[in-house]
Amino acid sequence: MSHFDLSGKNAVITGGASGIGKAITMSFAQAGATVVVLELSKKAGEEVVNEVQKAGGNAMLLHCDIADAEEVKTAISSLNFSIDILVNNAGIAHVGNLQNTTVQDFDRLFRVNVRGVFNCMQAVIERMLNQGNGVILNMASIAAMVGLPDRFAYSMAKGAVLSMTYSVARDYVDHNIRCNCISPARIHTPFVDAFIKKNYPGNEKEMFERLSKSQPIGRMGTAEEVADMALFLCSDKASFITGTNFPIDGGFVTLNT
Repeated sequence: MSHFDLSGKNAVITGGASGIGKAITMSFAQAGATVVVLELSKKAGEEVVNEVQKAGGNAMLLHCDIADAEEVKTAISSLNFSIDILVNNAGIAHVGNLQNTTVQDFDRLFRVNVRGVFNCMQAVIERMLNQGNGVILNMASIAAMVGLPDRFAYSMAKGAVLSMTYSVARDYVDHNIRCNCISPARIHTPFVDAFIKKNYPGNEKEMFERLSKSQPIGRMGTAEEVADMALFLCSDKASFITGTNFPIDGGFVTLNT
């Protein structure tokens, strides 16, 4: 992936210590970026930073709850260098329809998946404006594009991320700030394995195969495949791309509808 060089760039990645976020962290560091891992789990954050550094890359940890606007502002203001890239990857999941989604469930999804993205974008935008450039990449979902069963609150939140992406891209295109988003389908991460184990004990293999085959291509995606797309979109090779949503879904959206 050396073709997509990030040497000399500083990238803030939320939720950058696990799953897709960790893959993006490792990919960006390998491409030469200094990576700032904005992470709620201090332990996981320290582990991934150590892993990057052992591999010869540059990384640092900012322990932060993205849902807390003041925490985000304080964390971002502590950085005394440019922020060339922001990847809003952190988020939480929820299973439920309109009837069995509680107010607490709804508010929790909104607080992290919507307000968290808003907090981080708002915290970096002034710096990007002063720099005269910047790239923002948001992690949406195919749930923002099609109706998925039992994903009411999650779809609401990811739909908001998609709309915010379009709005930010429009408002700042004249300021050399690009904003895009990626919409993954099912990606095989430790979260998926834990979800299957918790909800389908004794039937893990059967459920894994069933979920894999829900993508027309016949398998789940990998975190590294999402990271490769993120690397391209945040590199100068994608300088003509803004205000665009990129499904990584094994054909789910177009071939299932």
